[in-house]
Amino acid sequence: MNELSNLRPPKGATRKGKRLGRGIGSRTGKTAGHGHKGMGQRKSGNSPARFEGGQMPLQRRLPKIGFTNIFRKQWLTINVGDLERFAAGTKVDEALLRQLNLVKGRADGLKILGDGELPHGLQVVADKFTASAVAKIEAAGGSVEVVGG
Repeated sequence: MNELSNLRPPKGATRKGKRLGRGIGSRTGKTAGHGHKGMGQRKSGNSPARFEGGQMPLQRRLPKIGFTNIFRKQWLTINVGDLERFAAGTKVDEALLRQLNLVKGRADGLKILGDGELPHGLQVVADKFTASAVAKIEAAGGSVEVVGG
């Protein structure tokens, strides 16, 4: 009866390992299945998966494309529609948005985008605004203030 204390694999499911290098009568003596000479014959002779036998490797044959702009700026973005949760007249800035987890991570500043509607006026402080965002905020009776950026 199989119980957790005496589990065994079924008969024929396991085999003993091949005993290598045990004399010529064993069929796997002398070179122990590794053949003669070359990298694969050595004890630690496994070539890396990308090795192509001395041929110019693929990663070196392919052209290098593109570059990384080290002066690129990363902006935190939020839409005007996401600001409607704040009460009328609230001063909305990056610190407040971070406190409520509406924006996260490292960035060079905050940019307000114009998607959505704003039912009431807010005082919005950010580094950048899209033209449509400014129009919607001011149409709702709010004000925009550009800092930094």
